[in-house]
Amino acid sequence: DGTPTYNFVVAIDDALMGVTEVIRGDDHLSNTPKQMVVYEALGFTLPRFYHVPMIHNQQGKKLSKRDGATDVMAYKEMGYLPEALLNFLVRLGWSHGDQEIFSFEEMCDLFDPRDINKSASIYNTEKLDWLNAHYIKNSSNATLATLLEPYGITLVSHDKKEILLDALKDRAKTLKEMARMVDDIISTPKTYDDKAVKKAFKGDAKAILEDFTMKLQVRDEMHLPSDYHEAMEELVNEKDIGFGKIGQPLRVALLGKLSGPGLDTVMAVIGKEESIRRIEQAITGIDT
Repeated sequence: DGTPTYNFVVAIDDALMGVTEVIRGDDHLSNTPKQMVVYEALGFTLPRFYHVPMIHNQQGKKLSKRDGATDVMAYKEMGYLPEALLNFLVRLGWSHGDQEIFSFEEMCDLFDPRDINKSASIYNTEKLDWLNAHYIKNSSNATLATLLEPYGITLVSHDKKEILLDALKDRAKTLKEMARMVDDIISTPKTYDDKAVKKAFKGDAKAILEDFTMKLQVRDEMHLPSDYHEAMEELVNEKDIGFGKIGQPLRVALLGKLSGPGLDTVMAVIGKEESIRRIEQAITGIDT
C-alpha cells in the first residue's frame, strides 16, 4: 500500500540488536539516507554503513542462480570445504595486497570494510575450485576420511587410508570428486570403457597380465606401492617390454578405464588378492 515499513523497521531492528556495522550490497545505497533519518529521529546511535558492489558473472552481468548464486548448503553437497568457501567469499570485492589464501584468523585480523573495492567483483568457479583443492591438499587424512563419509565413503578404519588419500589429495578439486575417485579404486569395476579396452587389450596383453598375476601369486610380502612397482619392473625387464605394455591393460583390469592414480598405489590399497581377482576377471570377461 506504499507504506514505507521496510526502512522504518529495519533501522529499529538493527538499533535494538546493537548493530554497529552494516555491510550490504550497493543496491541498498538509496535506502541508507532514509534509515539514517529514522535513526536520528528516534535518538539511536548511527552505525557505520558500508556498501559492497554487486557480484557479477564472468560476462559482467548480475549473478543469477545458474551462475552460482545458490543456497550455502548446496556448496557443501557439491564438496566444497567451509574454509575454501569463506576464503572465496572474503576475496569477492576485498583484497589484502596479492595474498590469496587466508586462514580464518587472518580474515578476522586483516579484513577492513574500508578496503572494500569500488568495482563489481566477478564470481569465478575456477578460482573456487582452486581454493578448494588447496584446502583439500592441506587437510589431514583423518579429517578427509571424516569429511568423505556423507558421500558414502567409509575409510576411518581402512588399513590403507593413508596411502589412498595421499595419492588423491593432489588430484581432487572437491570432496565429491574425491569420493568418486576413492570409489573407483576400492570398488571392483562392473564395466570396462570400450575405448580403453580397444587401446589397451591388443596383441599379447592378456598373456602379459597372466604372467604378472603369476608374479603376484609367488610373492609373500606385498604391502607398499614399492612392492608392486618392483613386481611390475621385474616383469618388464624379463620380457624386455615398455611399461605401457603392462601398464595400460593392467589399469583397465583394475579400474575399468585408463585414467587414475599410480597402479602400484592402486594395488597397494586393494591388496594382492583383490588385484589378482580383478586381473583374472578382466582376462576372462574382456573380449578382444
